Amino acid sequence: MALLPALPALPAAAQSSGDSPNGLDDPGSSFSGDTRRAAWHAEVVQTERGHMIGNPDADAALIEFISYTCGHCASFAREGESALDLALLAPGIMNVEVRSVIRNPIDLTVSLLVACGGADGFKNRHRMYLLSQDAWMDKARSAPQGQQAIWARGDRAARLNAARALDLDDMLAERGTSMADINTCLSDDAAALELISNGNADRDEFAVPGTPSFALDGELLNEVHSWSALYPILAERFRPGNARN
Repeated sequence: MALLPALPALPAAAQSSGDSPNGLDDPGSSFSGDTRRAAWHAEVVQTERGHMIGNPDADAALIEFISYTCGHCASFAREGESALDLALLAPGIMNVEVRSVIRNPIDLTVSLLVACGGADGFKNRHRMYLLSQDAWMDKARSAPQGQQAIWARGDRAARLNAARALDLDDMLAERGTSMADINTCLSDDAAALELISNGNADRDEFAVPGTPSFALDGELLNEVHSWSALYPILAERFRPGNARN
């Protein structure tokens, strides 16, 4: 069963991250508060369209629309996610919901692997694949055209082939997931179709223009596709004395 050929192409954001501003955890940032005893950043629950990290009852909610094959998404993970953990998620001030955008068959394969296992392990799997993206994407780009054509089908055999060729399955197995469970996750056509359906719903609701993109408190942030662009918006949202805090 071919899953992907009819999908509309959704580009990665054509925007450089540029120089990162101060991290939210830096003493000179606009954020304040003692987060030493807070642990909301370790709480993860599955949602209708993704996974939510943090306090579900937080006053602020950020949706992160990401593609696992998007280089700018990997840059955001490196530059911003740890700072968000420390300054906003840990104390329960904000939560972040991660939603996959399926731009191509490899996105579908990795998204199934990221969701493979309990919600409590989601964040580690999510960051593992993004932070190692350069290595497995280099393998994907250099793969023979015949093998890439197999992957483009998007069916269960194609997903299993891609995971094996790019060592995506080994990466997850090294973290304790059995190969039998990994193959079961990759073979789950219902889960694959749900990921595609969720992405279509997000396109309809938010008109997501590229990845990464962000919605804060239910509103898509226009022209915000990097940590350096998101940071000042969050700094203003959580500025001491801001009436919304």
